[in-house]
Amino acid sequence: MKSKLTRRTFIKQSSFTLTALALPFPLLKFSKLDPMTAKNTFEIIIIGGSYSGLSAGMTLGRALREVLIIDSGKPCNSQTPHSHNFITQDGKTPNEIATSAKLQVEQYATVKFHNGFATSAQKTPEGFEITTQNNTKFRAKKLIFATGVKDIMLNIKGFSECWGISVIHCPYCHGYEVKHEQTGILANGDIAFHYAQLIINWTKKLTIFTNGKSTLTPQQTEKIKTHNIQIIEKEISALNHKDGHLKDIVFTDQSTFQLKAIYARPAFKQHTDIPEQLGCEFTEQGHIKVDMFQKTTAENVFACGDNASPFRAVSHAVAAGTVAGAMVNNEMTVKEF
Repeated sequence: MKSKLTRRTFIKQSSFTLTALALPFPLLKFSKLDPMTAKNTFEIIIIGGSYSGLSAGMTLGRALREVLIIDSGKPCNSQTPHSHNFITQDGKTPNEIATSAKLQVEQYATVKFHNGFATSAQKTPEGFEITTQNNTKFRAKKLIFATGVKDIMLNIKGFSECWGISVIHCPYCHGYEVKHEQTGILANGDIAFHYAQLIINWTKKLTIFTNGKSTLTPQQTEKIKTHNIQIIEKEISALNHKDGHLKDIVFTDQSTFQLKAIYARPAFKQHTDIPEQLGCEFTEQGHIKVDMFQKTTAENVFACGDNASPFRAVSHAVAAGTVAGAMVNNEMTVKEF
């Protein structure tokens, strides 16, 4: 039997339809429209969503700026068990800090996120166009690079597994946890000498491993020996460890040396070559050259965090991100006024 469409039923159904059409959110919900593909133009794009990028994002979100943060979710300190020397966050895991930070930044409605890897950039009349690995394109007037750096692991068995756990780079970040312990320095020349000057404040049980012939000057060698610091020039074949926790160094002659931790400063490279594509200059050490306001040598391009500073600490990255965000907003407000 066919149902009879009464006048009252028709009016009732029509009112529901008109209500649905009048409200934007049911359309978005039921059409499964991805908001990130619906909008691809922003005022500022931040490439990198770790500490400095999130800090810049919060500053700009609080300034009511339309911001996109592009992040691939691969921070360089993901293996580090705990972060230290960051007031209010001391002892938390890097992931805890980053997760909490992102949740807070997400509260600002003008800040959006895109999970992806930025691969290229082009200048446009209005600013820049960024293309991601899946060929998604976004545009903005200004860019902030918070991309960090990628450490190049030494070709020593066990080195990468211990990196950030018992092979450490910064005594301010990790030195307290291994204070007074048997500690090594895996370095040579000026770097080894500087490390020795610094780390002896945390432990007197210190040994330098040059992994080959020493390039320390006679004066440096003499000074080091006055502090009873041994210099071992044997070549290293492996770091013996358990779950990244160092047990001993194994030399090519199969002899060993027990250690709790070892400091090292491996070479690094930028995570992305986009700043170079846009004409940014770099320092002799390989960092993006910035002024005191985190501005690069390329117009409308800023950089903050490890990619632009040799001082690798979470607290410093956060501070640099705040400065970058504030300076970008300042430039825009002055122009708009």
